[in-house]
Amino acid sequence: MLAAVVVALVVSAVWYGPLFGRARLAEVGPGGLGVRAAPGRTVALTAVLLLVSSSMMGHMFARVGQDTLSVKPWLYFMMSGGLAGAFVVPSLWISYTHQRISTRLALIDAGFWITAYLAMGLTFFLFKA
Repeated sequence: MLAAVVVALVVSAVWYGPLFGRARLAEVGPGGLGVRAAPGRTVALTAVLLLVSSSMMGHMFARVGQDTLSVKPWLYFMMSGGLAGAFVVPSLWISYTHQRISTRLALIDAGFWITAYLAMGLTFFLFKA
């Protein structure tokens, strides 16, 4: 579980750093949305919340069982990506619609969550949760 959190944090650092950091900053501005919090506090809160997600994912894989997962390893990715695609991204977009946040920022953030959840699924697969 903790390894999956670390992997997701690395994905976050790359996603909101070199990949889409400038695009996100262009959307929110230098003093805008999400830039106000202290970076250390943001990372800590992100880690705690990713731990909640990772715990649920680990529980999900445990309920399916190692026997099933060893025969059907694609379930790691189908289930982790499915969580992001069916629950996280739609709820994010609903919130963004109410807040009138741009489609561009919504797509950047949605891409992050799908990538982060798939990376956590990959981590569980590699560790054979």
